[in-house]
Amino acid sequence: MSAPVAAAQPDAVRRKIEAWLAENDRAETIALTARPEWSAEPVLTIGDTPVRVVPCPTPLAARAALHDRSDGERLVLLTELTDSELGDGLLAHLSKQTVRKIDPWDLVRQMFGGVNALDPTLVRVGRWVANALTDHTPADGWPAPPGAILTRDHALRSLTSELLDLPPAELDDSGLVQWSTDARRQLRFTTLPDAVADGITTYLTGTAGRAAVPVMAAVRAGHGVDVIALGLLAGLLWPAPTEKVAEVEAAVGRTRLEPRFGGLRLTSHQAKALHEAAEAWVYRTVDSGPTGRDEAMRMLRRAEAIAADVGITGLLGASAVLPSGFVQRLRAFADAVRLAVPAGTTALPAAVARAQSALATVEAHRAADPRRVETARMAVRLLRWLHTTDGPAPATLLDALHRQVRQDGWVDRARLDVFTGDPDPQVAEAYRLLHRAVDVRRSRHDQQFATLLAAATSAETEPGALLRVEDVLDRVVQPVLDHGRRVLLLVMDGMGVAAATELAESVTRTGAWVELSLDGGPRTGALAALPTVTEASRCSLLSGRIAAGRQQAERKAFQERFPTGRLLHKAALRAGAGAALDPEVLAALDDPSIPLVAAVVNTIDDALDRSEPGTTVWGDDTITAVGDLLTSAADRVVILVSDHGHVVDRGPDGVTLPSGSGENRWRPPTEAAGDSEVAVTGSRVALGAGSIVLPWREDVRYGPRKAGYHGGASPAEAVIPLLVLSAGDDLAVPGWAGAPVASPDWWREPLPETPPASAHPTQATRRRARRPVEEPPTGLFDLAPTGAAAVSQPEHAAPDLVTALLASDRYAQRRDPRLPLADERVAALLGTLIASGDRATLDTLAARSGVPAHRINGTVTALRRLLQVEGYPVITVDADGRTVHLDRRLLIEQFELEQR
Repeated sequence: MSAPVAAAQPDAVRRKIEAWLAENDRAETIALTARPEWSAEPVLTIGDTPVRVVPCPTPLAARAALHDRSDGERLVLLTELTDSELGDGLLAHLSKQTVRKIDPWDLVRQMFGGVNALDPTLVRVGRWVANALTDHTPADGWPAPPGAILTRDHALRSLTSELLDLPPAELDDSGLVQWSTDARRQLRFTTLPDAVADGITTYLTGTAGRAAVPVMAAVRAGHGVDVIALGLLAGLLWPAPTEKVAEVEAAVGRTRLEPRFGGLRLTSHQAKALHEAAEAWVYRTVDSGPTGRDEAMRMLRRAEAIAADVGITGLLGASAVLPSGFVQRLRAFADAVRLAVPAGTTALPAAVARAQSALATVEAHRAADPRRVETARMAVRLLRWLHTTDGPAPATLLDALHRQVRQDGWVDRARLDVFTGDPDPQVAEAYRLLHRAVDVRRSRHDQQFATLLAAATSAETEPGALLRVEDVLDRVVQPVLDHGRRVLLLVMDGMGVAAATELAESVTRTGAWVELSLDGGPRTGALAALPTVTEASRCSLLSGRIAAGRQQAERKAFQERFPTGRLLHKAALRAGAGAALDPEVLAALDDPSIPLVAAVVNTIDDALDRSEPGTTVWGDDTITAVGDLLTSAADRVVILVSDHGHVVDRGPDGVTLPSGSGENRWRPPTEAAGDSEVAVTGSRVALGAGSIVLPWREDVRYGPRKAGYHGGASPAEAVIPLLVLSAGDDLAVPGWAGAPVASPDWWREPLPETPPASAHPTQATRRRARRPVEEPPTGLFDLAPTGAAAVSQPEHAAPDLVTALLASDRYAQRRDPRLPLADERVAALLGTLIASGDRATLDTLAARSGVPAHRINGTVTALRRLLQVEGYPVITVDADGRTVHLDRRLLIEQFELEQR
């Protein structure tokens, strides 16, 4: 007897019959080597030909089949018998007088269009490929290969595409994880024999990478729809060697996750590949639109549910996409903030640096809530401010006003965000502690300011360099008009310094508008009339003298002062449907015979009654009238000023004091001033018969509760911001120039975790004499200059490395006389970078190098060109467009500054 052979697959038999009939063989019968078993239909129809399949375990059975064959019917005998066992009598009736073999590879050649040859590497993959290609032939057949040889890749890609119902072009890691989201398409794969499933997985490893193994293992284990969720968790359980995790918890989690991969123990490489593919799917899906975002969130929630099932929720903080990971990171940040809040006067730098690092982790989370992240940034800024030494009390009211404009107004902006807080109780508690620490210092500043304000007001002190609200028309607006420039005066009712910092950033962000300052010095501000309410301070502003009144009084006084000017209150700015501004407003702005247009914008002041001024970011998108007016005022110098600032309601922390009046933040002096109040008397007091009591503490009020208040003596109410803007021309007003960066260092620059490396002295062959710094132009107004923007030299701003550079031959060769960058400027820029550890933000470079804020991009570009030798960049800018880096090693190499 012959050796046992395999059972014939029905599809293989059919393919063999098709090939036999295609030979036009005249024989009516074919014998095929196969186990004599047949469970399919006994009669097959191939084209128009009926073919009967008969199992024949013995020669007698073969003879009976031949005897019983019907006319017009072809016959297929399935037998294990050899030619000799059948005998010549039976062989005479068979095709080619022999028992023919079912060679699966012959069938494969036939199914792929009769190719001439097979790729030997395809055959070496195994017989399962041929059988699977035979068993799973698509209705329209397999696609013909591009050449005469059937390659391994073409055959396996075609088979895999058919079995997974996935286009051939999508057989990569991204296509595979997307396929895993469709349970229907996974069913076919789960029913495949192990040999086929293993082979397909092996092939996919070559096309989709290492992620294919865990993906297909999860599918075979019945958890295919959880592949993405499992991938998101894989990065936490198989972390990179550099990542710190709770190893015991991770090991337990890996063990508990194995059944979801059918018992497969993932390697670290497989887990990493699966994690990267899953995260990439999340990013793509989120970016695809609202429906995609919903689907991504569903998958993220599923991952968190699985994490809870296997007990690894404590590891979710390491995830950059899971929402719980963001919360855990934010809580870790809150812990760092709590530890950094100073118990004394200043925060420790190491503790602040740790909070900065924790913030970077929060910012790196892809599912971060932008509002909560911004609040965290503000918290870190406040910690850096608390790290600075609180200097002596200001000697004059002008010093106190400048402290509010240049320091404390930025503090107010940050602490408003922190006061608004976070919904998580753990984070909220950290913010509460921080806010309390900030309030201690700020309250001290508020009391110092109010004391100076009361003293100067009662003494009727001459203002000198101090700009008062009643002097703005004469000392700021009129000089611009005298030089032939038309003016748009924007009176931002209720805008304090904090809101002005936001509005200035919004307006100047695109570069269309340039901020100007006196002699290019730092920002200044003005002092409101008292009490700091609209009736007193705005009327005084528009009258040019201390006065009290409402809109009618303002219009009358303004027209007396500027007969050809135009004053527009809120009602005059409103337009009909489809128009942003009333046509008369547009006509006034465009009319050359109207040199001064003043517009009162009430958006901020209105919010104090019925909105949330503490949570609003004040920009040209939230104060739409500003953007609309600026669009139509490009040929005018724009002066933004306020009449008073405001404080926000402190909620349950607020204090209500008794008063006989209905005002919220001022009262008549019927009772002596208390610990949180100052008594103010003088000609600048426009109400209360010239004598009133004002609270300096921001949490005090007398009247009914509102969203915000004004009228008191705190600098947040009494200091008026002043912004002068020009449409791209920093020489628009003689005596004024492009303003420097307004934000303080602690606002924009992180504390270094370690002290920056100093530039070691380098021997220079010769030194180049420095050019003298030009004197600033003479001031136009009688305001005393607050400090010209001369090149500021930070500590060690010109170390020996920079001196050697300026003295080098290559530097001299590269200086471009057409685009001169003064040696002092180069020294200041490089000195700033070196002092900051070879990196600094653009704003810090501008501030410390004396470059106007609007010119820093061009200055850095010029520096990059100057120092870039043979295409190697010594100066680079991060993709965020805000951080500049110095490659010190390359600088030394390119300019040959090594020790000699």
